Amino acid sequence: MVAHETALSLIQLGAVLFGLGLLGRLAARIGMSPIPLYLIGGLVFGTGGLIELRHVDQFIELASEIGVVLLLLLLGLEYTASELVTGLRSSWAAGVVDLILNALPGVAVALILGWGATGAVAMAGVTYISSSGIVAKVLNDLGRLGNRETPTILSILVFEDLVMAGYLPVLTAILAGAGFAAGLLTVGIALTAVTVVLVVALRFGNHVSKIVDSDDREIFLLKLLGSALLVAGVASALQVSAAVGAFLLGIAISDSTAHNAAKLLEPLRDLFAALFFVLFGLSTDPASIPPVLGWAVVLAVVTAATKIATGWWAAGRAGASRYGRARAGSALVARGEFSIVIAGLAVTAGAVPTEFAALATTYVLIMAVLGPVAARLIEPVLRWADQLRTTAANSP
Repeated sequence: MVAHETALSLIQLGAVLFGLGLLGRLAARIGMSPIPLYLIGGLVFGTGGLIELRHVDQFIELASEIGVVLLLLLLGLEYTASELVTGLRSSWAAGVVDLILNALPGVAVALILGWGATGAVAMAGVTYISSSGIVAKVLNDLGRLGNRETPTILSILVFEDLVMAGYLPVLTAILAGAGFAAGLLTVGIALTAVTVVLVVALRFGNHVSKIVDSDDREIFLLKLLGSALLVAGVASALQVSAAVGAFLLGIAISDSTAHNAAKLLEPLRDLFAALFFVLFGLSTDPASIPPVLGWAVVLAVVTAATKIATGWWAAGRAGASRYGRARAGSALVARGEFSIVIAGLAVTAGAVPTEFAALATTYVLIMAVLGPVAARLIEPVLRWADQLRTTAANSP
């Protein structure tokens, strides 16, 4: 009986991984992020889907937790402490505008749907944060890394990531139903941890890197993954959020060690993150999507416009041209991995209604597709419109 269960688990897990590979290849062929396809895959094989997976739930659940840790760890590895501090100083105004314009639509819809303060705080994060992974890929694919507006885009993404370091502990405390005093203590611990890590990274980052670093790839990988899971576990035990702990560890690792660590961990991150998106899809009943589809479309339209407005204004302050401002705004439209991380935390805690997962899934599906399309088309459309106006003005 045990051997039979093991065989079924291996078959189902193998089918899931192979299917994810096919979906990833399809996404690459059509030039889009694989996240929407992973979510759809989860919907197909989850509760209420065509085929329900019953033998790999526990493994996928643990793998998805590791996926969140690796996502935030590699995000931290992208930045040095000095870059974060500099980015915060230069982009705080644009970051505040971004936060207000893009969090408020999520809050409004959650309150209208009667999800209360908990649902409002969670949905604010879902609609607020852009997908840094999709944005980076789009900028690279379109050859815009050297453009004048690109530093503005990156500085806004840095600000969003720093906001996440404070937001996730707040969300965790609210989802756990902690009282005001306990919640305040959790936020205080998180802010103290962020401050300490930044100071340590600025002054002693090379020592942290030496502890983790190794010339042997196997040893390096074991130390990296082990330290990430340890820090994430301790952070989770302190109610600070495992994701924040992994992010802070990534910041503390610097220079060539951070670069080598990112290269080594990227395949693992992509694997476990894919399973995370699948798990979120598995937990969402496709039948719950039609009732919230209208709200998802409304949120998509409104928050696409607010992201474009944010980038337009911020790039304009930096001296970008009209087309550069449009490119900056459209590049920020995509939502993806971190919106699903936030929604996953809320759904796992059981603090939000089942419709929350459906709305978040549908919204991210739309935005993960709309973002790259908008980034590719906005400049040609704008130039075409300008040409029409010029032709109309010159015609007798």
